[in-house]
Amino acid sequence: MSGKRFRILVADDEPRIHNFLRVKLKALGYDVLTAADGVQALELVQAQEPDMVVLDIMMPGKDGFETLRELRTFSEIPVIVLSARQDDADKIEGLALGADDYLPKPFNPDELVARIEAIRRRTSPSARYAASETITLGEVTIDFKKRNMVVGDEVRNLTRIEWLLLSELANNIGRLLLYDDLLTRVWGPEYRNDVQILRTWMSRLRGKLKKDPSSPDIIRTIPKTGYIMEHPSSQ
Repeated sequence: MSGKRFRILVADDEPRIHNFLRVKLKALGYDVLTAADGVQALELVQAQEPDMVVLDIMMPGKDGFETLRELRTFSEIPVIVLSARQDDADKIEGLALGADDYLPKPFNPDELVARIEAIRRRTSPSARYAASETITLGEVTIDFKKRNMVVGDEVRNLTRIEWLLLSELANNIGRLLLYDDLLTRVWGPEYRNDVQILRTWMSRLRGKLKKDPSSPDIIRTIPKTGYIMEHPSSQ
C-alpha cells in the first residue's frame, strides 16, 4: 500500500449505516468514504479511487445492481454487496454482475470486517504464480508473468476472482481440487462451504476459456467433489 491506508467506500442510503461503519472501520485503521446513492458512488470511485466498495442493493434512483453493472464497465475494484432482501436470487445476480461477496442485512459488523479482510488478503497474487511458466492448453495460453490469458488470438479480460481461480487450476493441471480447497485458497477459510459462489464464478470462467461454444471444456467437473483442469488431448 506504500503507506496509503486502505480506503473503503460505503454506498448506502441509510445515514445510520454510514455513521456506524465509519466509526467501526476508522477504528480499525481504514479510510472511509460514504455515498447515499449509486450515482454518487460511481463518481467517488472515479474521483477518489477507493480500494473496496461496500454496496447496498436497495438505494433510490440507481440501485445497487445498476451501480455494480456500470462500475464493472470501467473498474475491477472489489465489491461486497449488502441486501435486506432474503432472496438467493439477489445473491446470484450480485455475483453474476461481478460482486466479490454478498452479505444479507441485518449483518454482524464483525462478519463484515472479516469479509473485508479476507478480500484484502487475496488482492495480491501469490508469488508462485509470477514464477510459473506460460501454460498452453489447446487454444488457451495462460501467462502468469503478464497475468493474462489468450484464447485463440484474443486476449480475454479476467476479473481478479477469475484470475485467482484460473491460477489455482492451472498450477494443478491433472489434479483434483476439492470445492473446499478452492474456496479456501481463493476466498479464505470462512468460505469453505459456500459452493454456490464457487459454481457461479466457475461458470463465468469457463465461458471465457472457450474460443466458441464448440471448443472443448478444459475444466472437468467431478460431481459433488471438485474440478480438474486438463489438456484437451487427455479428455
